[in-house]
Amino acid sequence: MVYKFGIDELMTKLRILSEEFDFANQHDPIEHLASRVKSPEAILDKLARKGLEPSIEAIREHIEDIAGIRVVCPFVPDVYLVAEMLGRQDDVEVVRTKDYIAEPKPNGYRSLHLIVRIPVFLSDRVERVKVEIQMRTVGMDFWAAVEHKLFYKYAGTAPADFADELRAAAETAADLDARMTALHQRLQGGPS
Repeated sequence: MVYKFGIDELMTKLRILSEEFDFANQHDPIEHLASRVKSPEAILDKLARKGLEPSIEAIREHIEDIAGIRVVCPFVPDVYLVAEMLGRQDDVEVVRTKDYIAEPKPNGYRSLHLIVRIPVFLSDRVERVKVEIQMRTVGMDFWAAVEHKLFYKYAGTAPADFADELRAAAETAADLDARMTALHQRLQGGPS
């Protein structure tokens, strides 16, 4: 339950940032939000893959993505803007950042991953909960969702050129992101 509460806290913060920024700047840097709490079975599977004993201590120490939030933004600069605004909040501790936008994974995956720790105020104590936040553009989100479906469909029996095609599709999505960002900046009167 504490992981669900961590998500609830962060979702509220993100919604406030979204609405306030839109009001002040006539631009909402968040297209949409999604969240999930990993199932107990998935947690146990991950512990087993890591060769760890199934204990509460091992879960707290080694599994950082039990609670997850996906933030989908219209433009690449919005991804970094939302991460910056969230990181400036006094009660949000950014534990780790992995920038797969600046350095995509070999398959072409692009996203900004943050592991944050946030306080959850319970009736008798305060728990500091880790939450993984994946931040990406609409184009990156489309690619990741379809890549996931294709990967599981083929499950190791993909055609020989499959990886190359996925990378090319990711590059096309990145090009589209760059073009849409440039158009947005032209409309806003900023640098293109």
